[in-house]
Amino acid sequence: MAEEKDKLQEENLTEEKASQADGEVNADKGAEADDVAQDAAKAETAQESKEASKEEKKEKKKKEKTDKKQEALKEKIEELEDRVKRQMAEFENFRKRTEKEKTAMFETGAKSVIEKILPVVDNFERGLAAVPEDEKGGGFAQGMEMIYKQLMTELENMDVKPIPAVGEEFNPDFHNAVMQVESEEFETGVVAQELQKGYTYRESVVRHSMVAVVS
Repeated sequence: MAEEKDKLQEENLTEEKASQADGEVNADKGAEADDVAQDAAKAETAQESKEASKEEKKEKKKKEKTDKKQEALKEKIEELEDRVKRQMAEFENFRKRTEKEKTAMFETGAKSVIEKILPVVDNFERGLAAVPEDEKGGGFAQGMEMIYKQLMTELENMDVKPIPAVGEEFNPDFHNAVMQVESEEFETGVVAQELQKGYTYRESVVRHSMVAVVS
């Protein structure tokens, strides 16, 4: 009876040891499984981090490329704007120069025509001055006077004006002294007599006045 009891206890002890061994094995397997899961999670996190870093580098490179394109485009726009401004300035200078040359050519042509008309004016004045007093009221003399006035009016409308002479101080810019005279009426250096009228066109001298100056 005692032997059976010992045998039963030995069997129970053996079962407990086996159960304990199985528990330890299962615990080891669970710990190993946890380690494997953690390693997998770490690997997955590392992969995700690597992919994220790669994507960031790709985006950064893409942004740098876009910035370079925008900078190049900006420089091109500034270059074109500068070129347009320079061309506009050159065109404006050309327009002003052309306008100035055109005006100068017109004035040169106008002066040339006026110079040819002035002798006709001189002849009108000489002719009118030679008309006898008793004939100045006649039709012919009055007609000549009207034509002369019309001619002078048209010259004045063209901005052609006679140069003041008698009583004015001699000015070589407007007067051409051809003789000196004595005078009790005027002081020295003053124009005492006008021998031929001078004229200006737009403040520019067309013909100087021929004058006699008090010595």
